[in-house]
Amino acid sequence: MLPLLLASSSRYRRELLERLRLPFVCASPDIDERHRPQESATALVKRLAQEKATALAAHYPDHLIIGSDQVAVLGEQILGKPHTFERALQQLSDSSGKSVSFLTGIALYNSQSGHCQVDCVPFTVHMRELDHARIAHYLRAEQPYDCAGSFKAEGLGVSLFRSTEGPDATSLVGLPLIRLVDMLMVEGVEIP
Repeated sequence: MLPLLLASSSRYRRELLERLRLPFVCASPDIDERHRPQESATALVKRLAQEKATALAAHYPDHLIIGSDQVAVLGEQILGKPHTFERALQQLSDSSGKSVSFLTGIALYNSQSGHCQVDCVPFTVHMRELDHARIAHYLRAEQPYDCAGSFKAEGLGVSLFRSTEGPDATSLVGLPLIRLVDMLMVEGVEIP
């Protein structure tokens, strides 16, 4: 088996990949993550996942490189990482009582053969009705400013949900493991 590389600096993705009990290393790709005009959210996350995976190929010529990217979508609006309390408060206020779709792009690039598999895994979160006080309390407790949609599903953020739906709950955290296992199996990796 070729060695695995996770093309990410995200501790959330690293923790998820550790579940598969495969040895891997991490490196952060340097790519332009800006949204292109007229680019759909699905096209954006697939493009960025593939760019992250292929960006490190020259430094890791004999690896299976995993790239992933995620956006949250409310209606037609792409929600990025809020970075501040005020922006997170606005995102969660706007999401109150509504459904937020999380689109996670996943790519597995074989830097030896040049073969790249790319997909997008959707997951939907149906939010509870949230008032200002509850949102502010949550944000002070968890500070999810580095998370698309302004919450951490793997933590206290789950208390904001009425329900969820989708093929792979790990995609909500940022790395769809079920789809990744499918891709790894195509490359001959046996799990477990």
